[in-house]
Amino acid sequence: MKERSIELLNAAVADELQAVHQYMYFHFHCDDQGYDLLANLYKRTAIQEMIHVEKLAERILFLKGDVNMELAGEVKKVSNVRDMLEMAAHMEETSAQEYNEWANECAKNADAVTKKLFEELVAEEEGHYNQFDDEMENLKKFGDNYLALQSIERSKNIGGGGKP
Repeated sequence: MKERSIELLNAAVADELQAVHQYMYFHFHCDDQGYDLLANLYKRTAIQEMIHVEKLAERILFLKGDVNMELAGEVKKVSNVRDMLEMAAHMEETSAQEYNEWANECAKNADAVTKKLFEELVAEEEGHYNQFDDEMENLKKFGDNYLALQSIERSKNIGGGGKP
């Protein structure tokens, strides 16, 4: 029981660390392109994913396991905003599905605490998915004008003495 929970928790750590790196990569590129709202969304989401890593690691250590800090894969070099949003939404949707399955597996192994942790993560990942889905809808609805408005807002802030 305990060993399988540790295995699943470490798989989740790898996924969350991957998301942190990917979202920070997206943050850097959106920030560089002047898309402050999206840049901040990616940065905020990366921080939330770091908190997930911490919760998962705490549970692993409680179960007397060791935390594996390897990423689930490579950071994808995506700089097109539409592609970033699609990838982010897919990542969150996949995580929510996996965590739901893993919660059920933990329940079968009589590990209610790990089950509850995975269930909490499902809800948070679905929230992230919803944010990225909303942004994709805005981009579809308003097109490049949506991105232009973000760039104009940054220019207004810089021109008014605000920070870039």
